[in-house]
Amino acid sequence: MELSDRDLVQRCQAGETNAFQELVSRYHQKVYMVILGLLRNREDAQEVAQETFFRAYRKINSFQGDSSFYTWIYRIAVNMSIDAQRRQKRNPLDFRASMDGVLEAQNKVAKDPFGDVHDKELREKLVKSINDLTPEHKAVIVLRTIEGRSYKDIGEILGCSEGTVMSRLHYARKKLQDKLRAFL
Repeated sequence: MELSDRDLVQRCQAGETNAFQELVSRYHQKVYMVILGLLRNREDAQEVAQETFFRAYRKINSFQGDSSFYTWIYRIAVNMSIDAQRRQKRNPLDFRASMDGVLEAQNKVAKDPFGDVHDKELREKLVKSINDLTPEHKAVIVLRTIEGRSYKDIGEILGCSEGTVMSRLHYARKKLQDKLRAFL
């Protein structure tokens, strides 16, 4: 019989390290994908994911169960990703490295040279525009658009209200639209 997250957390709080390992097994891939969506760099995402679970392990006794373990660990991951982005502010994150494979594949199936030039310019402008977003705006874009999370889930993960999530998402989309207006 598979134990629930709540049971595993309680066992971990009682000192069973194997219980935490089971939680890591359940959520590592999902947490890593959210972090990768925010940081767009595999090495940084791996490092932040590892730090996320390390911090969760250290703080597991402070987990009171007001939210699900899933929401709690995601909140830690997003906050650590935002912190990592702020630390690297002098060297802005570049989405280009993670998109090279996608761009190459799209270029191979190119048929219309004029359309291809327009699409390439649009992709480059989109990448730059996403990089220019604040970490908070980038987080809501990733969690909503890429991860498909609800406003409620995003609010719990980011520690803010659903209204704040909707507002941040609105302004992030507006900023992207303004920057991409010439292409739309």
